[in-house]
Amino acid sequence: MAVSPESFPPRKRRPSANSFVAPNLSDRNLLRSLFLLSSEISTLQPLLFLLKRNTSSIIRKSKLLSILFEEILGRDCNSSSNDPTTSRPITGFPPSAVLCFDELYIVLQRMKTLLEDCGNCSKMWLLMQIDVFSNIFHELTLELSTLLDILPAKKLKLNDDVQELLILITNQCSEKFAYVDPKDRDLQSQVVEMLDKIEREIIPDQSKLAEIFDKLTLPDSTSCRDEIELLEEEIQSQTDEKAKSDIIALIGFVRYAKCVLYGGSTPRTNSRRRRATAAADVSVPADFRCPISLDLMRDPVVVSTGQTYDRNSITLWFESGHTTCPKTGQTLTHTDLIPNSALKNLIAMWCREQKIPFELMELNVNSNAIVTNKTALEAIRMTVSFLVNKLKASQSVELANRLVHELRILAKTDSDSRTYIAEAAALPLLVKILGSEHPSLQVNAVTTILNLSILEANKTRIMETDGVLNGVIEVLRSGATWEAKGNAAATIFSLSSVPAYKKRLARKTRVVKGLMDLAREGPTNSKRDALVAILNLAGDREAVGKLIEGGAVEMVAEIMDGLPEEAVTILEVVVKKGGLVAVAAAYPLIKKLAIVLRDGTDRARESAAATLVNMYRKGGSEMVAELAAVQGIERVIWEIMGMGTGRARRKAATLLRVLRRWAAGLDAEIQ
Repeated sequence: MAVSPESFPPRKRRPSANSFVAPNLSDRNLLRSLFLLSSEISTLQPLLFLLKRNTSSIIRKSKLLSILFEEILGRDCNSSSNDPTTSRPITGFPPSAVLCFDELYIVLQRMKTLLEDCGNCSKMWLLMQIDVFSNIFHELTLELSTLLDILPAKKLKLNDDVQELLILITNQCSEKFAYVDPKDRDLQSQVVEMLDKIEREIIPDQSKLAEIFDKLTLPDSTSCRDEIELLEEEIQSQTDEKAKSDIIALIGFVRYAKCVLYGGSTPRTNSRRRRATAAADVSVPADFRCPISLDLMRDPVVVSTGQTYDRNSITLWFESGHTTCPKTGQTLTHTDLIPNSALKNLIAMWCREQKIPFELMELNVNSNAIVTNKTALEAIRMTVSFLVNKLKASQSVELANRLVHELRILAKTDSDSRTYIAEAAALPLLVKILGSEHPSLQVNAVTTILNLSILEANKTRIMETDGVLNGVIEVLRSGATWEAKGNAAATIFSLSSVPAYKKRLARKTRVVKGLMDLAREGPTNSKRDALVAILNLAGDREAVGKLIEGGAVEMVAEIMDGLPEEAVTILEVVVKKGGLVAVAAAYPLIKKLAIVLRDGTDRARESAAATLVNMYRKGGSEMVAELAAVQGIERVIWEIMGMGTGRARRKAATLLRVLRRWAAGLDAEIQ
C-alpha cells in the first residue's frame, strides 16, 4: 500500500507557553475564568464533515459547563452578600474544589486548542489522522468525567438544579470507546486506495476523485491551494523523514486533483502565505545578503578564506569548476563549508521581526526518504503530463495562463518536477508563449524556464532547445513587465553558472546590453536581478572585456548612489580582471569610491578599498593624487583599519601606505 493511516505520527501541536497551565487567580476569579473559557469554546463551530460528532460533543459539553460555572458563580455571590449565617467561609471555595477547578481549566484549554487545531489543519491530514484525533477527544472526555466525579458538590452546597446539571454532564462523558464515524472511515479508505493506485501508475477515476474532494469540502482550485499550503506547513512540524515523505505524497495527490478537477490556477493576492512580507519588499541588511546572489541568505556557510556565502550559491560556484573565493579571489585550501550558525540565528530573528518566512518552503523531494516514495513521484509525473497535454491543446490565452502558472509552481517545487517537465517537452511550448502580449502569461512562462534552469541537466536543455535562449533574451530586452525582464535576467544568471555557457552568453551583445539597460532603468528588484547576472558573467576574464565594451563601468557610475554595495562589488571584479582599460574607465569614480569608503556598509567599504588598491596597481600616481585630494580620506582609512572586516583592514593599510609614500614624494607603486 502506498500510504497507510498508521504512517502518520500524531501532529505536533505548538501551543503558547501558558496554554496548559492553570492561572494563578483568586478562587472567584478562577471560577470566572472557567466560565469565560467554557463560554468561548461553546461559541466555536463544529467541523462540517470530519470528526463532526466529536467536535459537536465537546462544544455541547462546554456549553453545559458554562451554565454550571455561571450557576456556581451566581450562587456564590448571593451567598456572600445575603446569607450571613452560611457555614461556608465567604473568602473562597474548599481546597478540594479549587484543585478541581485548576484541573478543569487545564482540560478546557486543551479542548479549545484541539478544536482550533482540527479547524486550522489540513483536511487531508485530519482524515489520515482520524483515529489519533478521535482518541485525543475521547481521552479529554474521560479526564473531564473524572474531574466532575470528584468535584465536591456537597461542600459547594449546590442546589438541586445545579447538581442535576452536573450529573447530566457527567453522564454525557461516560463514553467507553473513542468514536470514529463510519463515513470518515470509508472516506479514509477511498483516499488510501487512490494513493495506492497512483503508486501503481493507474490514473485515478475522475468521478471518484471529484466525490472525495467534494466530501472533504475542497470544491475549487483556491481551497485546494490552501490545502497544499497547510500540508506544506505540516511538513515543517515533522521530524520523521518517512512522515514527511508520506505528507508529500498527499501534496502530490491534492495538486493532481486540483489540476484535473478544477484546471490550473493564477496567482492570488489574498494567499495565506502572501500575508507575510516578502524579503524583496524590505531593505535587507548588507551582512545578511549573499555576496554572490545578493539575496537574503537562508543557510549561511563559511569557506576557508573566512568569507560567508549562502550554501546554494557557493555550491553552484564550486560545481561550475571554480576553486577560488568569489569575494577575495584567493585560492581555497579546501571546499569544506562550515555552517555560520550565529549569523543564521540573527537572520532568523530579523525575519521574524519583519514577518518574512525564513525557512525555505521548497520541498526537497530528493532526500533519501522521499525519493523512495513512488506515490509522490507518480503523482508529480501524472500532473505534469496532464498539464503539458492540456497546454498543447489549449486555444485560450486565459486557460494557457492558468496551465503555465501551474507548471511554474511545480518547477519551483523540487528537482523531480523540473525533470518531468523538461522531459515532457514543455520547453518548445513555453518558447511560443515567451513572445505573448499577455503580460501575466509571459511572466509565468519565463519564470517557469527560470525554475527549470535550477536543475543542472535542464541548463543544457534550455541552451540547446531551439529558440529558448533567444526567447529569454528577447524578454530581457523588451519584456512586457519589469518582473518578466528581471526573471529573464535571473535565468541568464542561472545559465551562466556553467563556465562554457558563461562565455557563450557574454559574447552575445544583446545579453550584455539587455542586462545593462535593466540595471540602469529597472526598479530595485529588477536591477538586482540584472546586477547578479552581470557579476556572474564578470567572473570570466574574456567576459569582462565584453562587459567593459558594453559600458559596465559607466553603468556602475550611474547606479552607485542608489545601490552602492552592488555597484562596488561589480566594479571590483571588473577592474581586477579588466586590466588598464577598466582602470582608465573607472578613473572618474575615485571620488565616489571615497564616499563609499566613508559612508558605505562594511562589505561595500571592503570592495571599495580592494577596487582602489587594484586601480593603483595599474593606474599609478595620478590616481593616488585623486584620492589624496578627497578631504579627510586618511581619517576614513584609519577608521576602516580599526573597525572594518579583516580583508578591509588589510586593503586600507595598503591604501594608507600608498598615500603616505605619495605624500613623501616617493614612488607610489604597490608591490
